[in-house]
Formats: sequence, C-alpha cells, structure tokens
Amino acid sequence: MNLDGETNLKLKQALEVTSSLHEHYNYRDFKAVIKCEDPNANLYSFVGTMEFEEQQYPLSPQQLLLRDSKLRNTDYIYGAVVFTGHDTKVIQNSTDPPSKRSKIEKKMDRIIYLMFFIVSIIGFVGSIFFGVATENDLENGRIKDRWYLRPDSSEIFFDPKRAPAAAIYHFLTALLLYSNFIPISLYVSIEIVKVLQSIFINQDIHMYYEVADRPALARTSNLNEELGQVDTILSDKTGTLTCNSMEFIKCSVAGTAYGRGFTEVERAMGRKKGSPLVHENLNGLNHVEGVTDINTTIKGFNFKDERIMNGKWVNEPCAGVIQKFFRLLAICHTAIPEVDEDTGKVSYEAESPDEAAFVIAAREFGFEFYKRTQTSISLCELDPDSGKRVDRLYKLLNVLEFNSSRKRMSVIVMDEEGKLLLLCKGADSVMFERLAKGGREFEEDTREHMNEYADAGLRTLVLAYRELSENEYRLFNDKFVEAKNSVNADHEMLIDEVADEIERDLILLGATAVEDKLQNGVPDCIDKLAQAGIKLWVLTGDKMETAINIGYACSLLRQGMKQIIINLDTPEIQSLERTGDKDAISKASRESVLQQINRGKVQVTASSASSEAFALIIDGKSLAYALEDDIKKIFLELAIGCASVICCRSSPKQKALVTRLVKSGTGRTTLAIGDGANDVGMLQEADIGIGISGVEGMQAVMSSDVAIAQFRYLERLLLVHGHWCYRRISSMICYFFYKNITFGFTLFLYEAYASFSAQPAYNDWYLSLYNVFFSSLPVIAMGVFDQDVSARFCLKFPLLYQEGVQNVLFSWRRILSWMFNGFYSAIIIFFFCSKALEHQAFNDEGKTVGREIFGVTMYTCIVWVVNLQMALSISYFTLIQHIVIWGTIAFWYLFQLVYGALPPSFSENAYRVFVEALAPAPSYWLTTLFVVIAALIPYFLYSAIQMRFFPMYHGMIQWIRHEGQSSDPAYCEMVRQRSIRPTTVGFTARRAASTRQT
Repeated sequence: MNLDGETNLKLKQALEVTSSLHEHYNYRDFKAVIKCEDPNANLYSFVGTMEFEEQQYPLSPQQLLLRDSKLRNTDYIYGAVVFTGHDTKVIQNSTDPPSKRSKIEKKMDRIIYLMFFIVSIIGFVGSIFFGVATENDLENGRIKDRWYLRPDSSEIFFDPKRAPAAAIYHFLTALLLYSNFIPISLYVSIEIVKVLQSIFINQDIHMYYEVADRPALARTSNLNEELGQVDTILSDKTGTLTCNSMEFIKCSVAGTAYGRGFTEVERAMGRKKGSPLVHENLNGLNHVEGVTDINTTIKGFNFKDERIMNGKWVNEPCAGVIQKFFRLLAICHTAIPEVDEDTGKVSYEAESPDEAAFVIAAREFGFEFYKRTQTSISLCELDPDSGKRVDRLYKLLNVLEFNSSRKRMSVIVMDEEGKLLLLCKGADSVMFERLAKGGREFEEDTREHMNEYADAGLRTLVLAYRELSENEYRLFNDKFVEAKNSVNADHEMLIDEVADEIERDLILLGATAVEDKLQNGVPDCIDKLAQAGIKLWVLTGDKMETAINIGYACSLLRQGMKQIIINLDTPEIQSLERTGDKDAISKASRESVLQQINRGKVQVTASSASSEAFALIIDGKSLAYALEDDIKKIFLELAIGCASVICCRSSPKQKALVTRLVKSGTGRTTLAIGDGANDVGMLQEADIGIGISGVEGMQAVMSSDVAIAQFRYLERLLLVHGHWCYRRISSMICYFFYKNITFGFTLFLYEAYASFSAQPAYNDWYLSLYNVFFSSLPVIAMGVFDQDVSARFCLKFPLLYQEGVQNVLFSWRRILSWMFNGFYSAIIIFFFCSKALEHQAFNDEGKTVGREIFGVTMYTCIVWVVNLQMALSISYFTLIQHIVIWGTIAFWYLFQLVYGALPPSFSENAYRVFVEALAPAPSYWLTTLFVVIAALIPYFLYSAIQMRFFPMYHGMIQWIRHEGQSSDPAYCEMVRQRSIRPTTVGFTARRAASTRQT
C-alpha cells in the first residue's frame, strides 16, 4: 500500500491463534471481541486487543489494514472492519481543498479599493465646487459668469435654487465619468496573460521528462506569479527527492573497503569543482568518472569492483568472512521472493528498498535467496571449495524485527549442520557496543570506512553474527514466547528486553553502504535553490535515521553542522509508557518537547553572530506536541533559525499542519512538493502545491497546482518561469494603473477647467475604446514575453529570485511611484496641450481650437505617451512587441480616419476632425511631439540614473551582459557571491565549510 507514501511491500499478518483459519466453514462458529483505541489520525500506531476463546491477544499495526490497501502475495483474507467512513485513519488525515489566490491578486484588490476611494474623493471634491458654483450662478435674478449653462432655465443639474441636489447628481455622474481610473479590464488582461504563461510552462522542453514522456503541466494559471515568490519549500522524501529505490554501491568487509561506484553527492561535488571526479580515498586507487563508472543494468545494484565481482571473492585473503557477510545479507531480512515462471528469474518484494538492495546484492555475489516459508529460507550459494552453486536450507527459528528504538534486526536460524546462528544488522550506534571482545578485529577500519561513506551521502549498516548453544537458545526462546504472548501495556518493551539479552557478544563482519538513490540533479537543484535564498524543509514518513541519511545525501545536512534532535526516546518517557498512564505520558512528553525546543533556541541564539549552521530534526511523536497552540510559535521560531528542518515519521495530517504553521506564521509564500496520496493535504494547504508524476500514482498530481516529472525541474520552474511570471505580472499591474490614471486624471483636469460641469473631454467612443484597442495589447505582450534577464542568467545568478521573495517589484513604494508617474504625465499632457492651443489661431483660416480638437490632441498625446512608456519599460523586445506598440499608435490614426468619415449622426463631434482640422495643422504635430518628450523625460532620467548609479540586482546582471563580461569568471563570481549565505545548505555551503575546516 502507498498510503504513507511508500510503495514497498508492508508485511501484515494475522495473530498466530487465528492464522490457521483459511476456509469459510472455519468461521461458522467463530466468535471474538475486539477492543481498540478511539478513531485517530496516527497511521503508525494501533492499540487494541482481541478476546478469543476466553483469552486476550494484543493487536498491533501489523494486524491493521488501512483503507485502500492492496493485497500482494495472497489471494484473499478474512477480517473484521474496525473503523468506517470518516473514522478511518486515511479520512482523518484528509483535508478540504482550499481556494487559492496569489498574494499579488489579493494586493491588487486592495489597490482597486484605493482607486475607488480616490475616485470618490475626487468626485466629492468636484461636487462641492460644482454645488457652490451653481448656487452662485444667479444673483438677484441675474445670471453671472456661467451664462452659457442657462441656469435660469435648468431643471435640476444647473439649477441654482436646487444646488445641493445638483451636487449629488454631479457626484453620481462623476463616479461614472471617472470610472476610467479603475482598470476593470485589468482582470481580463491578467487572465489572458496567465493562460499564455501557463502554455509556455507546459511547452518548456527543459522540463520535459523523456523517459516517462511527461512534460510539465500547469493545472491552474492563478498562481503563476506565486512561483516567483516562494520563501519556503516543504518537500516529501520518498519518490520526490529520491527515486524510491536503493542501490548497493559499497561495502567494507573484514576491514577492507570494496566498491568503486560514485554517488550522486560525489558527482555533484565533482561538477561543482569543474574537474573530473577523482576518487582515491577508499581503495587507494584513482578512478575518473566516465572511465569505470558505467550505468548498471541491475536495479538496486550499482557495485563495481573486480576484486570480488563474478565470484572472485573466493580468492580474497578473508574469503571466509566475505562468505558469512553475503550469506547474512541473503538470510537476515523479511523480503519475499517472486519467481518468474517463464524466465526463472527471481525478483523480490521487501518492506524497504534497502532490504531489497541487500538481497539483490547477495544474489549478485553468489548467494541467491529464492524461497521462503514460515519456517525456512532457501538459498542457492556459491561453494568456495567446488566453485559450484549448491542449494542450502536454513531453518528460520525467530525474527527479531527492526524498530526505531532497537535500530537493528536479527534472525536466528539453524543451518544444515545443526549450528544455531544469530545474524544481526543495524546502525553503528547500537552495533559496535554489542561486539564481543574477540569480535572487534576490524572495528577501527570499519568505522573509518563508514565515516567516509557517510560523507558520500550513503546509508550504512553494520553486520555481525554469533553462534548460539542449544541451552542458550532454549532459554531465550522460552522468554521470547512468553513476552510475545503478554497482553499488558509493556508488551513491546518486554520483547525488546528479551531480544537485547541475546544480541550480545557479536562478531563483526563489516558494513554495507547503499545509496538512497536520489533523482538525477537533486543535489544541484537544492544547492541552487539554497543560493536563491529559498529554505527547504523535508517532511517524511521515514524513520529518523533514514531521513538523516537522505539529508546528507542531498546536502541538507553536512559534517560539522550542529544537529538539534527533538524526540521522546528518553528513559523517563519510556518508563512512563510502561505504566500506561496516558495523562502522565502526555504531560511529560509535552514538557520534554518544550524543554528541548527552548534548549535549541538558546543554541541558535547564542551562535547568531557567527556563521554556524544548525539543522532541526524532529520525530512524529514530538511533532504532535510541537504543533499544539501553546508551543507551535516557539517551535516555528526555532525552525526559522535553522538552515535545515527535517520532520520524520510525519503523518499526512502533520504534514498539512506544519505547512499551515509555516504559511501563517511567516506570512511568506510556501510551496509543497510531493508525489503520493499522503502528500495531498500538504499540497492543498500550501500556497502552491507541486505534484510529481512518479511511481506512486496520480493522487498528488490531481491535487496539485503544477505537475512536474522530476524534482530537479523545480529549479527552472521557480528561478526562471517563477521569476519571469512575477516580474511580468507585477510590471503589468503597475503599468495598468499608470495608463489609466494618466487617462482618467486628464478627464478630471478638464472637468475642473470646465467649472466641474461633468462634461467629458473626449468622444464617447474614445472613452470606451481606450482600454480595448489603444493601450491593452502592448501590456499583454509585456506580460507574456518580457524578460529582464535570460534563462541562462536566471540560473547563473540565483539571488535574482530574491526580488520576488522580498516583493521589491510590487511593493507599495513601487505601486505609488507608478501612480505618481501617471498623475504627473496627465498634468503635463493637459496643461501643455491647453496652453499650446489657447488664444491663438489653429490653422491658416484663423480659427481657434474647440473642445473636439482639444480632446483629440490630448488623446493623441496620451496614446503616444503610454505606449512609448511601455517601450521604455520593456527589457526584452521581440517582433510581437514592436508590432503591438507601433501598431497601436498607427491604429489610433487609422481609427480617426475611419470613424471621422462616418455620418455625423454616428461620429458626432469627431466628424472629419482629423482630416479637415488636425492633419493639416503643423501645431497639432508639434504639440504632440513636444508634449510626448516632456512627459517621458522624467521617467527616462530616473531610469538612467538608477541603472547607472543605483542598479537593482537584475540591473547589475544586465550590465554584465551589455558590457560583454558574462564570460569573465572573476566579475561574475563577484556578483554571484551576493547570493551565497553562511548558514545556507547545499554543495556550495558544504564545500565552503570544508574549506574553512582545512
């Protein structure tokens, strides 16, 4: 089942007392009573008992099948339903899908409200002036200044006797007249632009995964600009950072290191240094990548070493130890073999991918596991004496299972000679202390090799064994059976104590090193995102050890980084758990978590002045308390102060709650990325949900906002498309308000010039078509095509992404400055046009300018100014942008010719104005030229001074390209260094830390 994000086989088995009931008739008189815990969201625990034949038997998660589980290796089962509907653990972990809107859209709404407020204020002020002027139009029955309005015969609008009513009517009229201040068409234009941006994302060949034939898919266009403002990424591990597969790549046997393969970490560090990867630490030999490092064809096995491959291990000095080493790998596991009837090939289903990798590795070295029963394991072994393969049967007596507190797994078997063997594998933290005095021959060399494996990002396990006497085993087995049949609260504790007694005095064989195979490019991607200032949290259902290993593999963790580990594996908590007092356990656990968080905060605060980096690692039990209302704020403060955060054994509900905490607590944009059904709540809770269309089905993709095939594509999606979309949408909105204010404020100025008579300066069709034909296409083209820097430079200088995170391109300062630009442009256009055209002859016939000529002249200046302003604002010209900018201006003149040629009943005061009055008049063309230059000079000077003396980060990159310094490594490195921070993560930080240490 993949409900917890893992597609690997989960072993589930019935109680021994009912395991023999296989047929329908066995259940004819079957009676049992199940008592269990209340419904809850914890996927990893289940407490209950079954009363059968007057005996009570404990129930554990091993007997619980979650909703939507899939059966493997069995045709059918008999079971009892415990929870249904909303009581099931899966539904308890689900969340309702939210409606998502970008922060820029929400801010745009507030700007619209601001504009409506400005329009209301302008209308209100104008109405007061109009009311006062109307009241003063008649004095003692005589008409004063505004005789042309005929106040003596007006009904309401200009009636001096009803001035208050006239002011109210004027206010309503003014709201309609000034509606051009409010860019309603902005919403339509933005939707068009976002759809086209989404098409570009979908068509990006650099985010196409050829292996699975899967391109990127923007499933919603609402959040394009949010991709450029991500502050924190919350990522699943299995199937997201990794390929959900392990590869056996190195091992240390009898103090000798074997294996010359390269890990993804080593490859990425080699590329970072700009030289071929040379590996010379482990084997005393030099191997350059590309010479011996060929692609493996065996899934789970990427081992290369001619000394022990193809049966040559029999010639090694310690062949006997090597034989025991690989035999242990072939026996000590819970995997199930599946034999292909046609080819005879054996494949394996295992609880974890590393277990499958061990069994595959044993097979490749001549120890093929091919059959398992409840009581035996069958191997086909390479006999070192005869050189032939022989079948051997090992009687399986006991399995001491792995858990997070034991950190090891053992099996007790009897070979064909009657020897009793305990075979054990586990973490070095618990295995080395269990070695016998005579079993530590290779300890020093093995420890050294394991440290080197850890630096390479590999997961390591120690392998050891011992022989048991019959009396020793009989005593152990009696205690073990008694502990397994116990029904009290410390059932698991009793089993662990019995196992602990037998797992002593072991003889060391060696250590394994498997690569939790990262997806291609994951370390490089994380490094680039870290340089961009984006924080990465890993939320996984895996054990803490596994999560820490993956942290090292993808450079979220590194040697020397201080780890703040928060868990509840303390003796005090464990002793309380034996009592079963839930209230006491809960209180002590909460206090313990709070104390550990406070201690972590003290450490982080104390080193705030230095460049020391911290990593926070917390398990699921502790996380449940850390997310409580009175603790979560402190927990978030600690997490924000750490360079890396890893949450282990997290349930889907906890993933969603952590995402909500980060989103609401920081107020920044969060992005969640995952590939399984267990990630759906997290994807829906985050501002942006990225689904990976991997091997775990399409649940995550169907709940996501954007779907990609590989984690590495996140780099291009955010740093390139995210940055472009944020910049385009931000500039587009600012420009929209600018052009509408420029147009709308001229209407206000004209109305003030005309004694607030609510008379528009322009023809009705001019008013209606301004946002449709004369200013909309250039801004749409900018929203689709504009680039401040190219994709290559976006990736080369990742700090550029911080312009979106810090919202520098859509801050109130920038918005208000564009509004101010609109106001002063309108003032220049109106007053320059009015002063240039008044009190003088307009043409050779000596005629003066009327309202229609004045309105068209202003309108022409506005069309030129707003479109040339667009040309000055664009960083990346394309043929389409040239066409729409110059085409829009040309279309204005063409429209005047066509519209002015229509009958006066339709064209009204625009009838033949351009042909007969404007085109022949030199003053019209001179006024247009002068006004346009005067309106654009302030912006041009401001931009030139800022670009030359106070450039923003994208301006610096544009200078690099303009001056041809993009190939100058020293200059580029100087600019790039601004993106590297001392407490960041990734290979850059790892390499810098290593340099400081040396």
